[in-house]
Amino acid sequence: MIGIYGGFFTPTEAAGIGAGTALVIALAMGGLTWNKLFTAGVDCARTTAMIFTIIIGAEVFSNFVSYAGLPDAILEWVLDLEVNAYVVMLVLVLIYVVLGAVLESLSMILLTVPIFYPMVTSLDFGTGLLSDPDAVTIWFGIIVVVVTEISLISPPIGLNVFVLRSVLPDVSLRTMFAGIIPFWVADLFRLALLIAVPSLSLMLIL
Repeated sequence: MIGIYGGFFTPTEAAGIGAGTALVIALAMGGLTWNKLFTAGVDCARTTAMIFTIIIGAEVFSNFVSYAGLPDAILEWVLDLEVNAYVVMLVLVLIYVVLGAVLESLSMILLTVPIFYPMVTSLDFGTGLLSDPDAVTIWFGIIVVVVTEISLISPPIGLNVFVLRSVLPDVSLRTMFAGIIPFWVADLFRLALLIAVPSLSLMLIL
């Protein structure tokens, strides 16, 4: 975290540094055997294959919906409703919260952004910062990342909570959600601020 926020390396590089450091610590403590190293390698290969399968499938799906004209159809339908742009954003937030019950973050982003992005950039957010399409793009990207992570812990259907439950079977879901609630409420407040005050997301480009 110090390296990322200090500007020494990117989050991707931080992952490699963390893995390398863990390997050195395991070797130094004598807890790493060839059998454990092989098992870790196989698990890594399975996870990587799963991620790339998701990426390939999402790429095929996004191209399909683009060729089918779904983004344009949704945009035309939303514009015909003549609703406030922020109401549309609220609906999108609710959609992401529901999707958090069945999809993890990468899948959600890859499957939904190609559909929602053209619509959001065509909405009228009035004058000010969001009158610039480039600013809307950055703002929407930040909102998507934030709401995606919130959706994965939203009670009672947050996917990450059930993943954690499988790792800690002795801890009840009630206890987990009770511990999550204060942070979830704080996250919702942060999301509301980011939507209501776009300058918080865009201050670096002001």
